[in-house]
Order: sequence, then C-alpha cells, then structure tokens
Amino acid sequence: MRNYLIVMVATMCLGIGLASTVRAQNVDWRAQRKQLKSQQKLERNALKVQQQNRKRSWNARRTSSAERAQANHQMQRERRDLKRKQKDAMQDMKDRQRSLKEMQRAYGR
Repeated sequence: MRNYLIVMVATMCLGIGLASTVRAQNVDWRAQRKQLKSQQKLERNALKVQQQNRKRSWNARRTSSAERAQANHQMQRERRDLKRKQKDAMQDMKDRQRSLKEMQRAYGR
C-alpha cells in the first residue's frame, strides 16, 4: 500500500511537471515559418545562380549536345530534389506544430 502511494505521488508530480513544460513551449510558429520560407528562398536563388553560371560556362568552351543534355537533366534533378526537400521541411514543421497543439489540448491548456 505504501509503495502504491509513493508511485501515485511520483506519477502526479511527473504529470504536473510535463504539463508545465508543454505550456512553457510557447513557440512563435509564424516567425519560424517566415524564417524557413526566407531560408528556402535563399537556397532556391543560390541553386538558380549556380545553374545559370554552369550554363554560361558552356559558352566559353566547346561542349557536345549530349553533354549539355546530360547537364540539363542533372540540373532538373537538382531542382526537383531541392523542391522535395523544402516541401518535406515545411511539412515537418506543420506536423511538429500539430503534435504540440494536441499535447497542449491533452494536458488541459
């Protein structure tokens, strides 16, 4: 009986502590989303400039059409991968926000 009482008191203390930490995690999601979008925009612009410079370098030297086609396909893959990575990052942020809101509702906030 004594052990049961000790376990219950410890569980209640842990629950109260967890609820207070969940409440303390007030995150400004709008600011995080804005920061993520600006970072992604910089990444897109950097890739765009890099690919433009690669295309300009073709004018300085002779390249076959097969090499150009291969490079164009590679650049398309890079753009697709970047877009997928950015989309996943945004979805991860939304999922974190959703799970935090559910935790806050579960602990009566």
